[in-house]
Amino acid sequence: MTVTAPAAAPADAAGNWVERHAPSFAHPYLRLARLDRPIGSWLLLIPCWWSVALAARHLRADGLAADFAAALGYLLLFALGAVAMRGAGCTWNDILDRDIDGKVERTRSRPLPSGQVSLAAAFAFLVAQALVGLAVLLCLPRFAQVTALASLGIVAVYPLMKRVIWIPQAVLGLCFSWGALMGFAALMQALPPAALLLYAGSILWVIGYDTIYAHMDRADDAVVGVKSSARLFERATRPWLVGFYAGAALLIAAAAAAAGGGLFAYAGVALFALHLAWQIARLDIDDPALCLKLFRSNRDAGLVLFAGFVLQALAG
Repeated sequence: MTVTAPAAAPADAAGNWVERHAPSFAHPYLRLARLDRPIGSWLLLIPCWWSVALAARHLRADGLAADFAAALGYLLLFALGAVAMRGAGCTWNDILDRDIDGKVERTRSRPLPSGQVSLAAAFAFLVAQALVGLAVLLCLPRFAQVTALASLGIVAVYPLMKRVIWIPQAVLGLCFSWGALMGFAALMQALPPAALLLYAGSILWVIGYDTIYAHMDRADDAVVGVKSSARLFERATRPWLVGFYAGAALLIAAAAAAAGGGLFAYAGVALFALHLAWQIARLDIDDPALCLKLFRSNRDAGLVLFAGFVLQALAG
């Protein structure tokens, strides 16, 4: 694998564990997989965890035994799979966007446009990460394997969507929310209405938080001709976020109800909704640092909701 001298890390990744602790030869590859910025792995993982917890609740509400040992195993497997597949997705994205990234201030220091990693090495690294994902896939029940494989087409075309549609965040939502189906597919080997409602709610959540993130690149995207919801909504972003986030909270509440409801589950949804409302109230689309902070805060919002679902599954 060809590696040149490392370039400076992007501003939103400065001072991370990769720079502090990883050997210098690994920096370009860890950055290619975005392991220097784990927020993306968290946001890919959290819908998986929601799904496992809500599926366990669903089983208990139906009078069936929930295998908590298996559920814990799936939580760990999905964590490994999320890191591997988010890294593979970012590597694929950078391969396709290497020319565009070189024209954008925030991304021109990425390993491919800066010349730290060759195209051939990036493809080899992509295959290595995909093999880790395959190992995780083979540990799942057959129904869950088929469900996971059904997402690959969407994942493959997502990086191209910013050239085609004004809300590529919608396609990202389809990709990053797929985990909302996976817990049900693994624990129940079925996709009941609760799974589909959770998936739909997660899609709206992803569109909302990625619109906030896209405001960091709004000016550069306009220069290179890349489409995004941030460019489309601009000064109307706040009311659009109200719609996306309110829809997300309502659909997720409906998913909780379809899985059997419960005080802890609804409390988790309420706290999740309050956090999203806080993001909207704080938003300033002309403050990139604040946009990044609000975007990252979605990990905490998602974990609060997960905690509510876990407590409800344990309470029965």
